[in-house]
Amino acid sequence: MKTYKKIIVSLIMALAFSSCSKDMLEEDAPAEISANNLYKDKAGFDAGINGLYDEVRRSRSGNTLNAVNAMMTGPAYLGTDNAYANWRDGLEDIYNQWGAINNPTVEQFRLEWAWLYETINAANTIINRAENPAVNWTSDEKNMTLAEARAIRAWCYRHLTYMWGDVPLTLEESSESKIKTDWVRTPVAEVRAAMEADWLFAEQHLPVTSTLNGKMLKGVVQHYLAELYLAQGRDEEARDFALKVTTNPQYALVTARYGVNASKPGTAFTDMFLNGNSNRSQGNTEALWVLQSELNVLGGESHNVMRRYWVNRYYSFTMRGTDNVAKSPFIVSEEFGGRGIGRYGPTKWALSIYPPGDDRGSDFAWRFSYTINNPKGVPTGYNLGDVVHLDRTSNEKTLNPNWPSTRKWDYASPVDPNVDRAYNDQVFLRAADTYLLLAEAYLKLGEPGNAASAINALRRRAHAPEIGEADVTLDFILDERSRELFSEEERRYTLLRTGKFLERVRAHNVLAGPKVTERDLLYPIPQAVIDANIDLKMPNNKDY
Repeated sequence: MKTYKKIIVSLIMALAFSSCSKDMLEEDAPAEISANNLYKDKAGFDAGINGLYDEVRRSRSGNTLNAVNAMMTGPAYLGTDNAYANWRDGLEDIYNQWGAINNPTVEQFRLEWAWLYETINAANTIINRAENPAVNWTSDEKNMTLAEARAIRAWCYRHLTYMWGDVPLTLEESSESKIKTDWVRTPVAEVRAAMEADWLFAEQHLPVTSTLNGKMLKGVVQHYLAELYLAQGRDEEARDFALKVTTNPQYALVTARYGVNASKPGTAFTDMFLNGNSNRSQGNTEALWVLQSELNVLGGESHNVMRRYWVNRYYSFTMRGTDNVAKSPFIVSEEFGGRGIGRYGPTKWALSIYPPGDDRGSDFAWRFSYTINNPKGVPTGYNLGDVVHLDRTSNEKTLNPNWPSTRKWDYASPVDPNVDRAYNDQVFLRAADTYLLLAEAYLKLGEPGNAASAINALRRRAHAPEIGEADVTLDFILDERSRELFSEEERRYTLLRTGKFLERVRAHNVLAGPKVTERDLLYPIPQAVIDANIDLKMPNNKDY
């Protein structure tokens, strides 16, 4: 997965809205990589699938189609009950301020839309061309290829529908000869029917496990089907698909210490996020999907920016000593998680909801303090090595380095801890999330005792007090999702799916709560998309 050729990534990038350039339309261009001469055998389709996985990795990579250095799925995390923008610029301001700056001209929305449809078209190209009877492969090889491509296509539409609602549905390869300028926004229900069909097909043909780290597994699509059915009110089906994951011993929760730091202080919960522990091959049985990166390996250059965005700017923290002179007591180090820039941060509420003894709220999971490590920045009256505790009692505010941050994405380059990019493999989806979908399904089916049992599986692992059926409400489940999955789940989607977005943002986000409105339940269709649809007026979302 990490060693496919750079040329494949370039190919998939070329398969954006128009999958065939003029060169690609030539009947015989053996020196050019194109869909026509690539998708002739299994090796070619394998290369295309690897390129699709690279597109998925861009959700955390910060690599955009043009120049904006922003995490592609940032709009799915921020402006929620548990996360805010600890930064101040044209992009992050949206999720703290909403209002007029949330508008169709926002560049990040255009890039997000383009990336997702680029990936859909790359998947469509593989899916359509897999039906060529001249391809020499077995039916199992063909179905595996189709399963991966269709699963990723549905994953893209999941993002699109949660961000924009009704969106154009296309299941066919686009090419220069088939350019459309009269797209119609397809109702969400119809898009979700296509997603369901894709994931059901993938569930039939994907393996339960794989010897290749990073590959899509059966548990991934079972999880997404459970989530989809909850969104559709099909609660029995949601329960059944969640159970397929939670009762599968291959996806067992990690309940014991393991891996690289097993002999050092820590917790089973936080072991999963350590560099060298994320993959199933490294002992993480709970992992359903792990994004792959590798420093200085051809094809592994798809870095991630989770550490860059979630780890705070501790190196810009200043303290005044007894002489009232401000000093900078901290410098970038591997011990402190590497170099973060703190664009994203937890709300005060998110930090406050852990019961005593809960491993998920411990110092192993959160950065609540730093040790003075800058010999040139020791404030008068302090010593090198003194522990400085961060403020977690004030309300969240922007540009605040004196604020805790999650340690899930700690990483420092072995070459230089100051580099922006991170090259560690990262958990993208794990079975704990499915346990919480199961709890939600049980609650909706009127079985709070079973819901409590699903939640307690996670609380026992975290050494948190177990709960009873009387404790289970939808709000409690959402609280538990934050405790367990902070910065992992696309929190906005969860709140939208459960109808709790406005209520909980207003209740728990000090910055965004007073300003968010019903309009902000959906993002605006990018103006560039509307302008390009020259033969049919595409309406924007309400009040944009």
